[in-house]
This record gives sequence, C-alpha cells and structure tokens, in this order.
Amino acid sequence: MTDPPVPGDAPVITTVVREADAGERLDRFLTAQGADLVAGHRGLQPPSRATFQRWLSEGRVTVDDRPARASDKVRAGARVRVEMAPPPPSEVVPQDIPLDIVFEDEHLVVVHKPAGLVVHPAAGHPDGTLVNALRFHVALPAASDPTRPGIVHRLDRDTSGVMVVAKTDRAREGLIARFKLHDIERAYLAIVHGVLPHPVTYEGLHGRHPSDRKRFTGRVAQGKRAVTHVRPLQMFADATLVECTLETGRTHQVRVHVSEGGHPILADPIYGRSARTPRLRAASQAIGRLALHARLLGFRHPVSGQPVRFERAPPEDFAAALAALMDAG
Repeated sequence: MTDPPVPGDAPVITTVVREADAGERLDRFLTAQGADLVAGHRGLQPPSRATFQRWLSEGRVTVDDRPARASDKVRAGARVRVEMAPPPPSEVVPQDIPLDIVFEDEHLVVVHKPAGLVVHPAAGHPDGTLVNALRFHVALPAASDPTRPGIVHRLDRDTSGVMVVAKTDRAREGLIARFKLHDIERAYLAIVHGVLPHPVTYEGLHGRHPSDRKRFTGRVAQGKRAVTHVRPLQMFADATLVECTLETGRTHQVRVHVSEGGHPILADPIYGRSARTPRLRAASQAIGRLALHARLLGFRHPVSGQPVRFERAPPEDFAAALAALMDAG
C-alpha cells in the first residue's frame, strides 16, 4: 500500500510485512518489495538496495514508527514507512570557494572549515559545499558515492574547525580504519549554558530520537556507545567555556551529551534553549550560530605512520561571543 505524496514533500511509501517475509533483513525486504512499493507513484523506479540503505542511514525508514537499521529483521504485521529522497547528484561540480588549508601532502589535506559551510552535497544543498571547493582546489580520489570523495568524517554545517580529507584511496582506507577504532584525537571548544564547575564524563548509548529523525539522543534502549569528556576552561555568570574531548565520534555527540547533561550549547537550534539573560542573548547574537568549534585533530598519518596533530583557534564570531559574556554591562 502507499500513502499519497504530499505536495512539495518527498514521496512516502508504506507496506505491511507478510508472514512469508518475516525474519528477512529490512534492506533486503525493501529491495524485494521495491516494485510494489512505488506502484502508486507515477514515474518512480524501484529503488536499489544501496538506495534503501542510504535512506535507512539517514533515518528515513521507520518500523512501527520507530527508527530502523538495515540489518534489523522484519516481523509479520509490522508497518514499514519509507520517506523517499531524490538521488544524490552523479557528479560534484568544482567551485572556486576559498579554502583555509592547514596542511597538505600527496595523500591528505587538512582544512579549517568555516561555520555555515556544508561538508558535502545533500538534499537542500546541491552545491556550494566543502566538497565543491575541494574539487576545485585538490585532486580527490574516486568514490562509490561521488558526492563524498575523500570524506571520512564530517562537521555540522554551523560547526567550525579542523577536518581531514583523503586525497588517495590508500589514505582514505587508513583514515576510515582509525576512525572506526576511535584512534583519533579530537577536541572541541563550546560555550554552554549555565555554570559547569567540575569536569564530567558522559558515557552511554547513542541513537536516533524515536520520534524526530533529525535528532539524536542518549535516552535509547539500543544504540552505539558514545563517550565525551567535558572540562571547564572559563566560567562566566551564566555560561561556561568548555573543552570536549571525544573517545567516540557519533553524529551530534557533543551536542546531545551536554544538552542532556543540563548544559546545552549556546545558540544550538536543535538541542539548545533560549537565552534567558541579557548577557546570554548578547553572546548568542554575537556568534549567530552554534557555539561549537573543532579545535584539535590528531592521528597517525595513514601512509607514513607518523603522528600528526593540527589545531586552529576559534574564529572571530566565537571570540565575540566570549567577549559579550565578559561584558559586565
């Protein structure tokens, strides 16, 4: 069965699992049902298994209104809902967007990504991304997903800071292995609401929010392990500058941990809260975006094996927010 498409939105398709399909992997079940699922939508082709897997990773698939994984086994009677998305562009166009290159050799490039720059093309951001800029300035390897060549990790659009991008397949494979092993040194600076007088470690499960696919939460029964160490650097009357050191690198990890710990990041539009004092409002207006900066990235070079470490101080908007917090007026 299918739901009618909503004008202006991605088409939505739904189905109910039959007894004969019970126990099948969700991605395989959806692939097998592809032709039937799109039958009510003129012009749509049955999605491939890779497409279903991409939609699953983006949180576009739910089973009985809960986020699902590709490897989940379906059960008879379960209602599967898929919010379809347009295919990614087949080629990323090089664009002359300025890049702050921190380091570059034949295997990798480290850049200081500014706040406001999306890492790679996606729905709503077909170009004007970091990958478009990299395509212009740097030779990148071929990739199974042409929208993400060389990309091994990401920063949110409104997060500034250091990122590493692979220029060769060998470097890409080596960096991916290090990220999977959590053998990467990463430290962020953040301005959080409230006074945090002592270091704290947040550790627990991390997964998609059960009712909002754009959010993540630690309040889940199943998920991936996530660990963040938070250390106060400077306390103000109603905020704290903190350093967040990551043991793991889950999507929105720092934002979720400090928010659910009672100290959301200043000006965070998803996990934050409104500024309750004139000083906080001034700081929020001064930065105009999420007060989060990836200060440090360290790892062993994927080819030479030598330890490398890259740092960048926070940009002017971050410094302006700190100045507003110090203003006693």
